[in-house]
Order: sequence, then structure tokens, then C-alpha cells
Amino acid sequence: MDDAVRVCAWAMKSRQERDYHDQEWGRPLHDERRLFEMLILEGAQAGLSWSTILNKRENYRRAFHDFDAEKIARYNDADRARLLADPGIVRNRLKIEAAITNANAYLRLREQHGSLDAWLWRWVNGQPIINRWTEMNQVPARTELSDAISKALIKAGFKFVGSTIIYAYLQAVGVVDDHIVGCSAGESAR
Repeated sequence: MDDAVRVCAWAMKSRQERDYHDQEWGRPLHDERRLFEMLILEGAQAGLSWSTILNKRENYRRAFHDFDAEKIARYNDADRARLLADPGIVRNRLKIEAAITNANAYLRLREQHGSLDAWLWRWVNGQPIINRWTEMNQVPARTELSDAISKALIKAGFKFVGSTIIYAYLQAVGVVDDHIVGCSAGESAR
């Protein structure tokens, strides 16, 4: 990694985190399946490091049928047992149940609002919030926006969508751009 280039500090731990930071984090995402994927992955991360989830992301894609919500919504007890036995993902019963619950909630949300993409981006009038932090310690863990979206998702039946998880999600999918000022990836994305 080229340390002479300024990069958000959290992305300097590994090549995988740096690639994720440089190519995905903070960039507006509108792909419906990937928006759903990131919602599930951010929930799976609760209490863990993001690097743990990044290391398991391909396993999650395999285990959860590439985040096909229609398939996940139909998971039965055999699927639950398969997931709980899969060492490639976080084998937490509550998080696995949340993923199935969230697939069903996502399908309802999509029926009511057309898409998660339309629903989510409506919160910011289709434009990302670009913050101008100079240091990572200025970046909040939650905001009024993440509080409101979290409450709306909980009301819609989603699980593992607390405000802190949702703020991380908003960062991940580019609704919020929290790259620090001077970050090479942030500047190239803007």
C-alpha cells in the first residue's frame, strides 16, 4: 500500500480493506441486490470488525444464494441448519434469523415502494450527503438520518438495523460519504 497517499485510517489495515475503501465505500450504490446484500452484511457485522465480514463476504454470497431475497425468504429449517453449520459465515442464530426476516421485510418494502433503492435514496432527495471531516475521529457513529431510517426499517419488520448499523450501511452504500478531506478515494469519487 502506498502510505504517501492520504487514505481514511481504517482502510490501512489490510489490502482487502483498502480495496473495499477505494472501490466501494462511500460510492453511491443503486444496484438493488447489492443494496440488500450490504444491509444483511452490516447486520452480520454487529459486534464484529468489518474485516471479519469482508473476509467472509464471498462465503455469504454462496451461502445466501447471492442475496436473492426471494430464495432467502423461503428458507426453511434445513436451510437454517445448513447456515448454522457453515464455517464460512458468522454462525449466529439471531443474525441468520434476521437475514431471513429481513428478506421478507425487504420484499414487502419493495412491493410498497418499488425498490429499496428508491426508498433509501428518497431520504436524501437522491443526492449523497458529502461530509468534509478532516479526521476519522470526527465521523459520528449515528446521526438523526440513521436514527430515522432505523426506526422506519424496524417498523417495517427488519431486524439488526439499529441506528449505528444503519449509519455504517449508509456509508457503505454511498448515501453518506465520510471519506476524510484529502482521501484519495474520496476525492476521486466526488
